[in-house]
Amino acid sequence: MAARDYGQYGGVSSALELVGERWALLIIRDLLVGPRRYGELAGGLARIPSNILAARLKELQEGGVIRRVPHSRVIVYELTPYGRELEPVILALGAWGFKAMGDPREAQIITPDSMTMDLRTAFQPLVAANLPPTAYAAQLGSAELLIRVNGSALDVTRGGGQADLAFTAGADIRRLISGELTPDRAITTGVVLVLGGHNELLERFATTFHLAA
Repeated sequence: MAARDYGQYGGVSSALELVGERWALLIIRDLLVGPRRYGELAGGLARIPSNILAARLKELQEGGVIRRVPHSRVIVYELTPYGRELEPVILALGAWGFKAMGDPREAQIITPDSMTMDLRTAFQPLVAANLPPTAYAAQLGSAELLIRVNGSALDVTRGGGQADLAFTAGADIRRLISGELTPDRAITTGVVLVLGGHNELLERFATTFHLAA
């Protein structure tokens, strides 16, 4: 049963009745990265009240968007095939919202799942297809990610690993991805700190991950 009835018969109103409540799309965003336990969802959405998280999960289950399944002796939430159809919608919404981001407000954080989806949004597969396979170990805020690009395929996982380029950056990574800062300028101004590998590979990263602001 929809949490909200707009009293209109149409595709957009039907979609909003299913996923238009506050926090619903962020839950879906995180589940696009992978199945999550209740506590993992709560940890990734630190400001969500527990009663609201429980309500959104129940509504999304009733709408056929997510389901509860056993996994390694615990219960996790995952998207149904119907729910996974929202991936291009989430990516397009992220690209649209990127234009309005500006500088981070106080207490705004980067989470591993939010950055994973931002990278998937900015990924340029046609550009990457013409570049050598490259692995990046990136510490982006509190998110430590291993980003592997092989042709037009992108794989982002939590944690470190062997990489061609290791670097750390904060929320200002947005300025590199948008093209506001060149890679050389990002390094000289301290927006990006290269920890391992050749500085020139940051140019490849900025070419592979780009969104116009």
